[in-house]
Amino acid sequence: MSESIRKLREDQEVRELAPQAVLSSRTEGRARVEPECPIRTAFQRDRDRILHSKSFRRLKHKTQVFLSPEGDHYRTRLTHTLEVTQIARTISRALRLNEDLAEAIGLGHDLGHTPFGHAGEAVLNEIVPGGFRHYEQSLRVVEKLEGDGNGLNLTWEVRDGILKHSKGAGAVFTKQDAGRPATLEGQVVRVSDIIAYVNHDVDDAIRSRLIRAGDVPKGITEVLGESHSKRINTLVSDVIHSSLSEGLQSITMSPPTLKGMLDLRQFLYESVYSLSIPKQELSKAKKILSDLYYFLVENAESFLAKPQQLGDPVEQAAADFVAGMTDRFAVNLYGKLFLPQGWHLA
Repeated sequence: MSESIRKLREDQEVRELAPQAVLSSRTEGRARVEPECPIRTAFQRDRDRILHSKSFRRLKHKTQVFLSPEGDHYRTRLTHTLEVTQIARTISRALRLNEDLAEAIGLGHDLGHTPFGHAGEAVLNEIVPGGFRHYEQSLRVVEKLEGDGNGLNLTWEVRDGILKHSKGAGAVFTKQDAGRPATLEGQVVRVSDIIAYVNHDVDDAIRSRLIRAGDVPKGITEVLGESHSKRINTLVSDVIHSSLSEGLQSITMSPPTLKGMLDLRQFLYESVYSLSIPKQELSKAKKILSDLYYFLVENAESFLAKPQQLGDPVEQAAADFVAGMTDRFAVNLYGKLFLPQGWHLA
């Protein structure tokens, strides 16, 4: 009886989803073959595995943009992930794509992010041999680090979307190349990521009084809207209508709206990201992670026994450990390792 529950959902996908959507019954599969769940589809299982992972739970204590903010309403890496995922679900539903696949990619896309946000990523990229990129680390988390070294054994489509979600300051929409997600659902998450962060980072910057609402250039607000909700509605609606008008061959956006979004991103780089963490605090965060990394490399047998069982170089194991830390864990461990501790009398 329970097996028919999954089959009903798979049949429903065939009837209701667009021809360009990825059907869960036709996934490229997992690296390790395993029995199907009698109730959940393949992508629903992936979503649940990510949601219940330790790496996902740690996102609640990782910086998004503002370092250790005292206010309760600033975004963290977890709330960013949830906003990305909800935008991706909205777009996917409107386009009749596979919401479960988009949701799984959205929930997993930032699992490899470091403590202290992009500042942490930058310092690891400088000191780790071969560099460090959070999207590659996110894939490494789900393929190898979670599940006591066995990974989560996710489907190929979810892993592809996680690896190819990141844009940095580069193009949001690309031609069919190595950096473009293979599925439309992955492409939806890629654009949902930037829609989420350019809007919530403006919101947080205003809340912190780093900028005022009126500082956003008028040319941007005239295209996207003056409020957080209006901008998201403009961007989401434009992606949906533009993608449909192109026959849903790829996920796209109209040129005027895309320019407005990219101009907003550039405004954030110039007016927010470079100032969101005071230079003194930024140097402290970088020193913490740098010192921890080198200490772990030099004391691998005491701290990295479990990661080293994966057969990785000590530098990779140290990078995995540091990248997996929350902000507060990194600060506390640094204090224990490098700062004098008071006497504890029995």
